[in-house]
Amino acid sequence: MAKTPRKTSATDLKKAVAKIDSQILDLLAKRVSACQKIVQNAPSLTIEQQLSSEESELAKWLASNKSALSSQSLAPVMQEVLSLCRSASRRLRVAYLGPQYSYSHQAAVEKFGANADYSPVATIAAVFEEIQRNQADFGLVPVENSNDGRVTDTLEMFAKLPTKICGEVKLHIHHQLLAKCPREEIREVFSKPQALSQCRNWLAKHLPAARPIEMTSTAAAAQLASQKEGAAAVASRAAGLNYHLDTIASNIEDNPNNITRFAVISHSPAPKTGHDKTALLFQTEHKPGALADAMNIFKKNRLNLTWIESFPVANSPEEYLFFVEMEGHSSELKIRRTITSLEKKTLRLEILGSYQKTDPVN
Repeated sequence: MAKTPRKTSATDLKKAVAKIDSQILDLLAKRVSACQKIVQNAPSLTIEQQLSSEESELAKWLASNKSALSSQSLAPVMQEVLSLCRSASRRLRVAYLGPQYSYSHQAAVEKFGANADYSPVATIAAVFEEIQRNQADFGLVPVENSNDGRVTDTLEMFAKLPTKICGEVKLHIHHQLLAKCPREEIREVFSKPQALSQCRNWLAKHLPAARPIEMTSTAAAAQLASQKEGAAAVASRAAGLNYHLDTIASNIEDNPNNITRFAVISHSPAPKTGHDKTALLFQTEHKPGALADAMNIFKKNRLNLTWIESFPVANSPEEYLFFVEMEGHSSELKIRRTITSLEKKTLRLEILGSYQKTDPVN
């Protein structure tokens, strides 16, 4: 008579998990060591090139994933593996629009992982200044929101300071209603103006008697809600956890496809990946047909424009700077040809940077 297989005990399963954990740690240590040797053997490798290479690696991993785990769930884990390996050779300094637990902070961690030194600053201008003073390797600034459009302060700083865009982060913005009291006791709702605007319809329907009050950041709003009776905040889930607030309602943004795009800035451009975009800033003469002549150059070179914005020139009424983004890398022939032609048609022309296209992250 055949014996009945012995049922694996909980103790045996825990021992098996512990063994697997030990193997994971050993493999992580080996990967860190191998990455350190790669950096040591390539002294000319810039940090922008290293980051671009890592992003390509990550994309290949996720595309070739045949495990039982979804690529979506693996992505943040692998991002942290890359961050750990990178920090063993060089710990990055990253400036962002603070405070901590703001959406800018969330986007920065999405890009660089937990193993970086983050510097929250008070204004978008301060992020650019940190790069100019070499106090940060990278900065992260919001460029546009799918609801509210361009971020004026960022475009103004691109026009003022010579800074390169070397990457982007597209972040799904999910707003939470956070408080320490029940919904029926909420009398005031605090948040930054953009967040309140993005939840206007939801707040009007579900909290018609509550007064919306603008704050400098969503994280500051969460902190205030943790201290004030009858107050709620529209902020991120991370801010709610940090300030020990209850989530009264989740994902209250009026547009479910609410995405903010952030630019990663530094002193150097990113290398070509084959899936790139290039951003330009230019100014034309203030005369009939000047802008049309400049824009026709993109058409002649069959370049697809993915972003177009105009911005007033400081102290020059009725004159404008134009920000455009197109598919392709600045090292490609058709873009080099376009830039050469634009130089003949513009008063000012700057390549803001080339960088790899990204998909939105949740």
